[in-house]
Amino acid sequence: MATATTTEAQSEQSNAKPGLRKPVFIKVDQLKPGTSGHTLVVKVLSSNTVLQKGRSVSHHLRQTRIAECLISDETGTIVFTARNDQVDLMKPDTTIILRNAKVDMFKGSMRLAVDKWGRVEVTEPAQFVVKEDNNLSLVEYELVNVVEE
Repeated sequence: MATATTTEAQSEQSNAKPGLRKPVFIKVDQLKPGTSGHTLVVKVLSSNTVLQKGRSVSHHLRQTRIAECLISDETGTIVFTARNDQVDLMKPDTTIILRNAKVDMFKGSMRLAVDKWGRVEVTEPAQFVVKEDNNLSLVEYELVNVVEE
């Protein structure tokens, strides 16, 4: 009886689209240095454009824009580095879903980023209260080489 059930489960799985799996949402305080593939729902607290290069230098180069945004959920805050089209979505008090986000290290602190393999989506306003006193980007990390004997 058990083998028949497993065969039915396998045939149901083969009908499903391959490669698609249900996202596992995590919280800001679960982020660790050097990790990737994160899906989070966060609110944008602030957005500050730090780099804007125009098309005046060359016509075939795209415009480059980078903004540092402070994002938060009910467990903590972190700095998110928004690039190009992502900058327009990162307006204060907007609720955002970050898909396939990665944690980059910048000057010893964590920054969250979404590259071309991820997505930044605006969603309906979240009902959580943000926790601003736990900023993970203020924690400074140091790379330590461990020698195994």
